[in-house]
Amino acid sequence: MRIALIAHDKKKEAIIQFAISYQHILSRHELFATGTTGKKIVEATGLSVHRFQSGPLGGDQQIGARIADNKMDLVIFFRDPLTAQPHEPDISALMRLCDVYQIPLVTNLAGAEVMIRALEAGFLNWRELLQDEQE
Repeated sequence: MRIALIAHDKKKEAIIQFAISYQHILSRHELFATGTTGKKIVEATGLSVHRFQSGPLGGDQQIGARIADNKMDLVIFFRDPLTAQPHEPDISALMRLCDVYQIPLVTNLAGAEVMIRALEAGFLNWRELLQDEQE
């Protein structure tokens, strides 16, 4: 599964701790991240992470492009809802693309833990379900 990991500045430590805690699960998947988040996850875990630009420099849009090209399966985005973000339109566009293309999106630690456990148990087969509906 192709998983995007994104975190606002005040949430970077939380996503690093999440990656450390679930390294054994994440290591079985193809990981992508925005610039600084990816760098910090690699430094803390040694996981292989394809890094895009920093979010404000276009990283959110790069991940959005992968979603639109059907090349992303899950987005874990630790958002900071209490701090204004200068690239908020990019964030909104990314979240909209997740909805349009039926890509699961979690935006906090609690949701991420539920999603990673579902992933570990093999419960994320929505693509097969969508394909069955279209046939």
